[in-house]
Amino acid sequence: MKILHLETSSKNSSVAISEHGHILCLCEEVSENYKQSEHLHKFVEWALEGAEIQLKDLDAVALGMGPGSYTGLRIGTAAAKGYCFALGIPLIAVNSLETMVEPFVGQGFDAIIPMVDARRMEVYSAVFSGNDGKEIAPTQALILDENSFSEYHDEKVIFVGDGAKKASTILQMPHATYHSEVFPSAQYLVQKAVKKYNHQSFEDIAYFDPFYLKEFQGTKLSK
Repeated sequence: MKILHLETSSKNSSVAISEHGHILCLCEEVSENYKQSEHLHKFVEWALEGAEIQLKDLDAVALGMGPGSYTGLRIGTAAAKGYCFALGIPLIAVNSLETMVEPFVGQGFDAIIPMVDARRMEVYSAVFSGNDGKEIAPTQALILDENSFSEYHDEKVIFVGDGAKKASTILQMPHATYHSEVFPSAQYLVQKAVKKYNHQSFEDIAYFDPFYLKEFQGTKLSK
């Protein structure tokens, strides 16, 4: 089972190749300028070379489906669909917030709260168990205030992701840790993608849309 993993929902443009749940190659780069359109297909090429396989050898494509950057998600989804259509292989989608949790499971935290920076004081967030990584509270768009996550005030919690920097300036949680230099990564799509592949839990390629969570908000340029 060889799977191509794509994660483009954040500043981290990330590509991995796995075989039977083991990573063969990982290519990724964090860029403040969201350079997924420039790097994604180059990273796919490099990952295939590093894994010493060809596109025709792939059995599926796994995609970090968001929430996150609207443009990044569009780029990743278009690429994933293109590979799936061309190769006749299935598409697997995984919530991008889940890929931020895996490194912190079993590290002594009561809860792990991934946060993706949205607009102003808003974040995309969810809550996961620190013991086994299972979802406690579903993904939502949340405007942070001093009462956010008050139910975890007395617990040992870690906030991860670029939205955690906002949280650290507002929340008064004495047992909380904030780790802002964490981004969704293709390497943490692997185990969830394998599980979905084994259960034949695939997306409808023609009708699949990323998990935007909110409507796109553009900026009108003045003449």
